[in-house]
Amino acid sequence: MKTKVIIMGAAGRDFHNFNVFFRDNSDYEVVAFTAAQIPGISGRSYPKQLAGQLYSKDIPIYPENKLSQIIKENSIDQVILAYSDLSHETVMQKASLVLAAGADFRLMGTKSTMLPSKKPVISVCAVRTGSGKSPTSQKLVDILKEKDIKVVVVRHPMPYGDLLKQECQRFASMEDCVKNECTIEEREEYEPYICCGTVVYSGVDFAKILEAAQGEADIIIWDGGNNDIPFFKPDLHIVIADPHRPGHELTYYPGEVNVRLADVVIVNKVDSARKEDVETVIRNVRSINNNARIIKANSAISVKDPDAIKQKRVIVVEDGPTLTHGGMSYGAGIIAAKKFGAKEIIDPRPYAVGSIHTVFQDFPHIGAVLPAMGYSSDQIKELEDTINAADCDIVIAGTPIDLGRLLKLNKPVIRVRYTIEEVDGTLDEIIDEWLRSRPGK
Repeated sequence: MKTKVIIMGAAGRDFHNFNVFFRDNSDYEVVAFTAAQIPGISGRSYPKQLAGQLYSKDIPIYPENKLSQIIKENSIDQVILAYSDLSHETVMQKASLVLAAGADFRLMGTKSTMLPSKKPVISVCAVRTGSGKSPTSQKLVDILKEKDIKVVVVRHPMPYGDLLKQECQRFASMEDCVKNECTIEEREEYEPYICCGTVVYSGVDFAKILEAAQGEADIIIWDGGNNDIPFFKPDLHIVIADPHRPGHELTYYPGEVNVRLADVVIVNKVDSARKEDVETVIRNVRSINNNARIIKANSAISVKDPDAIKQKRVIVVEDGPTLTHGGMSYGAGIIAAKKFGAKEIIDPRPYAVGSIHTVFQDFPHIGAVLPAMGYSSDQIKELEDTINAADCDIVIAGTPIDLGRLLKLNKPVIRVRYTIEEVDGTLDEIIDEWLRSRPGK
């Protein structure tokens, strides 16, 4: 008799775990997925065309709040937790719900879910979302290119649209983002690489994605999402920790897994964090991983024209996931507004419309900053309307994309850039040491 399974997810790790472990496994039947964290991803289904020979029908995706009901109605045997950026307490609350409904609760580890690569893989992951993975990955791309090494980036999945169309996606130009109807969240991750001439892959089926990426890369960089562990087995595992959230390296899933696996831990944002919080993070990392190399880094904030901010009334737009399930109440945009002398930071909440208003209700910790939510065309329009309604002089965009090009805004946009600057030790040195240590080198 087959073991009946539900996979709890957020349109990413859940599909990957299904593909690499359950899809062709006749001992299991995946009855359903549940969806959380990302708006609008439930109510879809996982296509039978992607699900393999064992599935003659699409697999439904339900809201997570129906999990207990689905377990009981379908006599489910196991529930797999397959999404990230959850406190350990939250993980066990979800486990308690599952156990009370009668099913087993399961987490899947690296042996079951990591794909081996024919080409070397450098993974960049984190303790929490918003720690600084992307600037680190982008700097690694620059370092490797300077060494005449061909690099391809594979980005953690964000398949929020048509899953059949998103099975294996390659992004090499801005036109590819338009063609693939990318959300703001996808553009935030892809555009910085595209602008520097680097190919990015993402999608649903990471075995196919890996095969394609291996065909055009000397080295693959895995650019992780949230605080998830890599989908590919890394040869060098770099983990970013955030001293603005000290202690989370021991209390968040699977961020703690990343720290335990790390070859290198970068304690980022030391220029804007308290010294005692930096020391707490280092002490906590050492308590569970005494072998990783630890380096400290600044998250350097810059804008093209600082005088454009001085004495202006500003609305600040920040990276959405960092503010929502990342739990932060500010980001690079707020730091830039204060650093460059904004007269007033305007509260966006009175101007919020539609789903943007709902985000503030669902995440009351956010406060007077606007998350760059754009998981659908409707939500992108609501973000645009919210910004245009705001009574301010300029928009400070702490999100990596060019909001002024994507949205039709009635006020100027000042983009904030943030780069990683190592304080003690450098990524270049780490890469050189790693390259020398590889077999045959």
